[in-house]
Amino acid sequence: MRYLLSIYQDEIDAAGWSPEDGAKSSARYQTVTDEMRAAGVYLGGDGLQPTSTATTVRVRGGERLTTDGPFAETKEQLAGFYMLECKDLDEAIEWASKIPGSENGSVEVRPVMDYEARDAARKAATASA
Repeated sequence: MRYLLSIYQDEIDAAGWSPEDGAKSSARYQTVTDEMRAAGVYLGGDGLQPTSTATTVRVRGGERLTTDGPFAETKEQLAGFYMLECKDLDEAIEWASKIPGSENGSVEVRPVMDYEARDAARKAATASA
């Protein structure tokens, strides 16, 4: 099953890191990414630019509205993500706990929608009805 591991951190704290701290953090992320690749679970992932570069898009009554910045202000901002193929939630949580951002922020683990399985279940339910 695919899982999205969303990394949330306080970007103000990260902006205050020294170049050495930034390099150490990058090296730690590279290490866990290499472990994910070696284990065959890594499907993709990346860090994100600060929320000051974000644009939120809404369509209301057929009209497109754009707003600078993220949808909501929060203490922690979406800083990056990993997409993994794990056997179950426990394995995904194990990987999430290895992500450096889990130590000073949080990592949300969420299953990715499996549309084929959903559609097959709907079809089976309709056929048995």
